[in-house]
Formats: sequence, C-alpha cells, structure tokens
Amino acid sequence: MNFITDPRFNFARQQINAVNEEGYTSVLDVFQRACTEFADDIAFTCMGQDIKFREIDNMSAKFAAYLRNDGGLEHGDRVAIQLTNLIQYPVAAWGILRAGLVLVNTNPMYTERELRHQFQDSGARALIILSDFVAAAEKVIPDTDIKLVVSTNVLDMIEAQPAAEYKLEKSVRVVTLPSAISLGEGKKLPQIRPTLNDLAVLQYTGGTTGVAKGAMLSHGNIIGSVAQSKKHFAEANTTNSGLLIAPLPIYHIFGFCVYLCSNFASGGRSVLIPDPRNLDGLLDVMIAFPFTGFASVNSMLVGLMNNKKFDQVDWSHLQWTGVGGAALVPDVAEQWERRTNTKLIEGYGLSETSGNLTLNMPSTRRIGTVGKPMGFQEIKLVNDAGQQVAEGEEGEVWVRGLQVMMGYWERPEATNEAVDPEGFFKTGDVAVKLDDGFYKIVDRIKDMILVSGFNVYPNEIENVITSHPDVLECAVVGVKNDKTGEAVKAVVVRSNSDLTEAELTAFCREGLTPYKVPKLIEFREDLPKSTVGKILRRELR
Repeated sequence: MNFITDPRFNFARQQINAVNEEGYTSVLDVFQRACTEFADDIAFTCMGQDIKFREIDNMSAKFAAYLRNDGGLEHGDRVAIQLTNLIQYPVAAWGILRAGLVLVNTNPMYTERELRHQFQDSGARALIILSDFVAAAEKVIPDTDIKLVVSTNVLDMIEAQPAAEYKLEKSVRVVTLPSAISLGEGKKLPQIRPTLNDLAVLQYTGGTTGVAKGAMLSHGNIIGSVAQSKKHFAEANTTNSGLLIAPLPIYHIFGFCVYLCSNFASGGRSVLIPDPRNLDGLLDVMIAFPFTGFASVNSMLVGLMNNKKFDQVDWSHLQWTGVGGAALVPDVAEQWERRTNTKLIEGYGLSETSGNLTLNMPSTRRIGTVGKPMGFQEIKLVNDAGQQVAEGEEGEVWVRGLQVMMGYWERPEATNEAVDPEGFFKTGDVAVKLDDGFYKIVDRIKDMILVSGFNVYPNEIENVITSHPDVLECAVVGVKNDKTGEAVKAVVVRSNSDLTEAELTAFCREGLTPYKVPKLIEFREDLPKSTVGKILRRELR
C-alpha cells in the first residue's frame, strides 16, 4: 500500500526526508548497512546462544526467498508473527520485510477470539508461530486467509527439533522454520523493493476506543523513528544503543522499535528474555552480562527490587533505565535510583507514533514528567473546542511528525476520526506543558486501561462478560494499582444471583489474554447512566 497521495501526511514525509541523511529508500537499507558494518559482532543473545549480524543476514535472506518462492507469497501480503523474544524473531521478522511483505505483530498469549479478529482483519496469508501456541491457532486458521504456517520450537536455533503436529486442512502448508530456511537456500528474491511510503508493519491497537485496529507503520515511519531516537540521545551526549537486556516483548511497539530496529541499526547487542515473568531467570541474565541499557515497566521494577537476587547485579555499566507504558510511581523511581545508582528515564509514545513521542534524558530528567518532545514532530495541546491551549493549561495531546502512522488498516472512518485534516493524530491523552518544556500526562480522554504497559479496552472485555448467560450488563474501568499502574475492574449486573466472582473470572479467562482478565469484579443492582441510557464509566472511575 502506498500512502503518498494523502496530503494529511505531507508533513510526516517532509520530516522523514529531513532526518534521512543517508538516503535510505526503505528499512532494508538500514538492515543491510548494519549487517555489513557489524558483520562479525553479536546482534542477539538468547538462552546461551549468540547470533551475529552476518548470520541474521544469511538466514533471513534464505527465509525471505522461501516465502516468495515455495511459500507463494506476493509483494505486500501480510504475515503474522506470533513469537516470544527468541532469536527466531529477528530472523523471521527481517525475512518477512526483506521479502517485501508486511509484518503483523501478534501477541503469543492471545485467545482464539483475539487471534481470529486480528488474522481476519489484517488478511494475513501466512503465520510464523511458536509450536507451543499451535492449539489455539489451528482452531482459528480455517476461518482466515492463512495458507502457510511456519512453526518453530524454542530450541530450533540451537538444534532443529521435530515438527509439531497440526490438525489443519491439506490446503494449508505447514513447515518448520529451519526447513523453510534450508529450502530458501540458493533461491532468489523478485527484484521488487519497498519504498519509504510502503507499509512495513501492522501494529494492532484499539486507538482511542473500540475494536483493535492495525496502525499502519511505513518503512519511512520506522526509519524516522530510529533516527529520531538516536538524535534525541545524542543531543544529551549519550547513546540509546549498546548491550541491552531485552525483557519487553518485540511484538509490542516499544520492544520492536528498541531491540529489532534501533539497537540493531547501531550495531548493539540485545539479550532476549523469552519469559519476563520469570524474574529469577531475568536476574540471572542481568547478573551474567555487563549491560548498558535496560527498558522496563513500573511493575517489573517493583518485582525485581523485591527479589533476593537483585543486589547481586553489577549496575556499574548501566547508563540508563527506560520506563514507559504506564505512569512511573515516584517511590519506585527513588528506590531504583538509590539501589542501582543510575537514572530512570520515563517516556511516552503509542503504537500510532512508532513508540516515540517524548522522553526524559539522564542528565535532565524530571520524575513525574514524560520528558521533552523528540525532534522532527509538532505537538500541540487542544481543548474540547478544538483550540490550542496556552502553556501551563491542560489539553489533549495532538501530534504530527515522521513517526506518526499513516492511518488505520482498511478503516478510513477511524483514520478520519483520529487524524485531523492537517495530519495531527489525536492521542486521547491529556497533558500539560510545563514552563521548562517538559510534558506531564495528567488524564486520559479515552477509556483505555494501561496494565503494565499493555493497552486494555473496556469495550472488548464488556463484550465478553455480557456474553455470559447470567449477566445483564456490565461496565469495565481501570483502577489504580501500585504494581501494574492500573488494574481492570468489572462492575456487573447479574440476572442470576448465584453467579460468583470466581465463575465469571474463569469465563473471562476463556476469551481474554491474562492481563485483560478483570482483577476485581463488583456486583451491583444497576449502573450509572446518562439520560439517553449510556453507561457512565467516568462516574464508576
């Protein structure tokens, strides 16, 4: 898909051209330069295995050739990738992009219902999946356009493992990742290369409200985001690359941009953490490596500091700890900085902004703010009447720039609602600009809930809960939680008083990813409503 005809994104394209000093024509140029310049350096480490830039170049090229030849995929086709943080991820992801295809990041923990929506909405024709998640996917694939499944075992990059067993129609081709790489050897890719304006990634998000939508990130968006972040750090006389511990999932926009793109482009090394919930294992990795950067969320910081292994870590090499996804608790920040003798840098971004918008820096950071804007963008704060507010006053954050998406996938109405005629994306977050240029997020217009950095949308959870035969209606809101920032609370009106909290929680687990399942359920006789019958979530909050 080419976005060059939409005048709303002229400013974004101008800024991409301004920052693109190397003259890259797509993100593949960034990839090739890194693989050439840092060929013999280690790019990723996981589970005791290292992979060099040269090896990723070689394997991803073979995988790309397989996808376009034996795999039968054509330029612009969407390919879903459903993996945890494993070495297979960069191999598969760069293979997808090198084949001229569109990468669809997919949460490995999604339920059948969530997978069905994302696969159908994106029109994915192929799926790269960890064999552990086959059971849910094989029930969904017959309802989609997926005709190629590439599965991989956790240990495949160490030694190829036997293929997983599938219960799929014969029309769906199934192959292991090692086999696909082997089959691609010696085969050539068609001489069609993407441009800056071509779609590279579909990053699914609910936007400000409603059903999950695919934020369309172009090759130019990604190139711009990488350059924007690098320049922001350079202006503060530091670097965003190095030896990074990588617990944040690559399928999330922040992990994708930091590990797969920015650190890779600069020749850095990312130590991938497949299961960040295993804090013992995470700390073992942190003890073993002299890491220079660490990106996290508030809840992970709390868990790490409460672990007995925490003080065994050598923090002397650490230059920064990045925190985002949810508001940083000041007491947590103070304790982290005291115990590690390093600075926390809090930032703010969205899937629609390629993860970037504002960011604190170690030398100038102010706790309680999300920092100053990165370059090559324009931010304004707007009131309910659509007018820009004065400095010091609260307003919704509107932004346009090189990192802002080119719209929502096949949803022009949603795009028109979210992006104004001048190209400003309306974030749904309310902020105030302080007199020193720092921004502070103070409220949220949208009903979205932030759980440990993951977006949770009330409508989705309400739809699941109200499908229970003993529920009349419900409303879902976010409530403050010291560990996760916010927690999901469901306020429910029952039609059967025998329905218990435990039964309803178990029902939710069948259709919702764990972080979306309500942690609190309250039964009431009725819900607050407007004069026209709309449930008033704000009153419940």
